[in-house]
Amino acid sequence: MLKILNACDLTPGEEIENRLNRLRSRMAAQGISFAVILQNVDLFYFTGTVQKGVLVVFSDKDPLFFVEKSLIRARIETPLDIIPIKKDKDVGDILAEKRVLKGQGSMELDVLPVANYERWKGILGYEGFLDISPLIRDVRIVKSLFEIAQIKKSGDITSKVFTKARDVVKEGVREVDIAATLEAEGRFHGHQGFLRMRGFNQEMMNIYVTHGHSGIYTSAADVPIAGVGVTHAIAQGPSINRMQKGYPLLIDYGGGYNGYISDETRVFTAGDLNGHFQKGYDVAREIIEDMESYGREGIDGTELFNRAMDRVKKAGLEDYFMGHGEGKVGFIGHGLGLEINELPVITPRHHIILKEGMVFAVEPKFIFPDEGAVGIEVDFIVRQNGLERVTDTPVDIVRV
Repeated sequence: MLKILNACDLTPGEEIENRLNRLRSRMAAQGISFAVILQNVDLFYFTGTVQKGVLVVFSDKDPLFFVEKSLIRARIETPLDIIPIKKDKDVGDILAEKRVLKGQGSMELDVLPVANYERWKGILGYEGFLDISPLIRDVRIVKSLFEIAQIKKSGDITSKVFTKARDVVKEGVREVDIAATLEAEGRFHGHQGFLRMRGFNQEMMNIYVTHGHSGIYTSAADVPIAGVGVTHAIAQGPSINRMQKGYPLLIDYGGGYNGYISDETRVFTAGDLNGHFQKGYDVAREIIEDMESYGREGIDGTELFNRAMDRVKKAGLEDYFMGHGEGKVGFIGHGLGLEINELPVITPRHHIILKEGMVFAVEPKFIFPDEGAVGIEVDFIVRQNGLERVTDTPVDIVRV
């Protein structure tokens, strides 16, 4: 047996079994007989591997896991029994022979391309699949002890990057040069290399460095601050803009360890802050501190959003909160896990009751037209009696 040179822990068999059982119970409650799972992140969550394969989960029997390649890696990484295949059509043939496809089927319709969906309908000889994605996202919303341990290790990488940033951020240095050094620092400490984001055309870098005018440009991405980037072909991320006195430089860094993501933002400045920046930072910090003291299991996420908005309105900054003009986004917080846009989302509309083990980022940010942007982002784990920080990095402004 070959040994995989992997620095991270494999997902325990008991963990995989618990995840599958939670999905099966939800499927049974919704009248769904089977689910065909194809997307990498969902495959990893329910099998422990991202090798090329297909997982078929049944509401009333053991799952079937088909793997095309790499069988060697999959057999090391997953606790599930594997059925080797040479091509996708083999899945349909084996399932037909076993006569197990009965009742209502489902697939990940939020991420599955139409062409793939139509092809798999033909392979399986089945029509009318429901969307299993809401049930999968519901299963994934509460993190296990194993998952929280991975997120904390991701947070450790983030903390080390912000510590390094104190030596890297200087007046006159380009945003992209700061990003390059900090990306290397993260990799040195075990960063997995990229982040995953669910949804069509959703792309995400693991570091955003913005300063002054580069922080005010709106983007197609569903984020309050995306940056300009170095090319309009990407249109987000750090640019060639150089740091100047009086304007905050924001580093929004996404840690990644063993698939799991952390996501935090800190403010750096050379000299005193100009204009509205100090007031915006102070309100953002008040929101974070109030969130940490008030949030706990049983609180409705809309309460957290409304408490934040009350502080923003009191300060007269509502026009600049979470974007300006067409750049405004409708949330202040988003869930974290294997993808950077998991549940819960903290908005005025989504009534999600916080539960022990949920993990989410809170990012109060202000964008001032013709000036720049300022804000903080902090990750929290929901506990019965409060919110626990994922990292121990201070949220103070770093003066360089």
